[in-house]
Amino acid sequence: MSQTSSQDSFNTALCDFLSRATTPFHAVDAIVKRLDAAGFSALRDDSSWSLEAGGKYYLTRNDSAIVAFSLGRDSSRDSGMRMVGAHTDSPCLMVKPQPEKLRHGYFQLGVEVYGGALLNPWFDRDLSLAGRVSYHGKDGLLKTALIDFRRAIATIPSLAIHLDREVNQKRSINPQTDILPILTQLPGEEALDFRRLIAEQLRAEHPEIDVAEVLDYELSFYDTQVAALLGLEGEFIASARLDNLLSCYTGLEALLQADGTQSTLLVCNDHEEVGSLSTSGAQGPLLRSVLKRIAGDESAYQALIERSMMISADNAHGIHPNYADRHDDNHGPLLNAGPVIKINANQRYATNSETAGLFRLLAKQEAVPVQAFVVRSDMACGSTIGPITAGGTGIRTLDIGVPTFAMHSIRELAGSKDAFDLARVLRRFYDFPGPLSAG
Repeated sequence: MSQTSSQDSFNTALCDFLSRATTPFHAVDAIVKRLDAAGFSALRDDSSWSLEAGGKYYLTRNDSAIVAFSLGRDSSRDSGMRMVGAHTDSPCLMVKPQPEKLRHGYFQLGVEVYGGALLNPWFDRDLSLAGRVSYHGKDGLLKTALIDFRRAIATIPSLAIHLDREVNQKRSINPQTDILPILTQLPGEEALDFRRLIAEQLRAEHPEIDVAEVLDYELSFYDTQVAALLGLEGEFIASARLDNLLSCYTGLEALLQADGTQSTLLVCNDHEEVGSLSTSGAQGPLLRSVLKRIAGDESAYQALIERSMMISADNAHGIHPNYADRHDDNHGPLLNAGPVIKINANQRYATNSETAGLFRLLAKQEAVPVQAFVVRSDMACGSTIGPITAGGTGIRTLDIGVPTFAMHSIRELAGSKDAFDLARVLRRFYDFPGPLSAG
């Protein structure tokens, strides 16, 4: 298969994954299905593990984070683990616990903004709803299930320009009052029972279960427009949740294509967009607990940490042609010009010269170009799971990402070549036979 046809196949599958992974729960569910099909075995926190050289395993946490790893034929204690990290969550609008509102005959739901969302693009979109529901069945036991309406059930209409003449000069959005989605019109004065609506959706999607009562939920709205290639030559990928499901997918593809010689690991954490401090976030114990159980004892764990390396993959800011002055003159990454090494002197990114040097070496071996991103010295810098992982575990870490436009919008844009190239470099990293440090 030619590289062009391989890239086309990769992007087709990527777009399908992005369209299906509408929440972190659905992203992990989709990843698990791929891992199961590839022969990985599920592990549980509350059970003993019997790990074997050449074995392939995964562990989920909170249904929204996952660690998948393969124990290579070479001892992980001797050669370390090649790790890739990403995150499953994206900024969105989450439904409040008591959300029902009926105003002027329009049934609406109260929402809370999750993460640093760009709010303007949420107006006038065809929205659906998905997430995890906790319920008890007729047997009285607490259970959970995923739901996804997978059709447009809501919208947030803009206010007409005739009623806001200055909207194009200045527009502020009140997240409490301005972004409540409209779901339907009701003739009376009583709002719908939202939990009853959720119970009906549960029964429709899971006819095998008996739902006595919906107890709680974690549900978020999303844009029903599916991921797609666009541009005169198909140069771009447009989708919701590119940040950071694109990195989850590239890491997964690289893991599945690794040759099995080295010990490899992929961690996809939740809650990066809100600080990572949770049981399933990078500040939680998930990765450390898995590595300690792989190592077996404290001495072996310390040796494993010393010989391992993490590539934290999270999208980077491409230079926007309409706003080029927002970038440092020499560090404006272009779409379709290769993955980006992210550098910050104040350790908002975990990259150092050694980890960056290894990535450049790997990219050179794959004939993949590499770019660099440094934020303007007079602007604040975002961060990733990279410094959190490095600081919490002591693992040498590199921050990289695919250049992207409209980050944190309801629909983001990336180059159709970059994700494929990143997957190639990550696979090369997973198969790298040499030591992961220059020492």
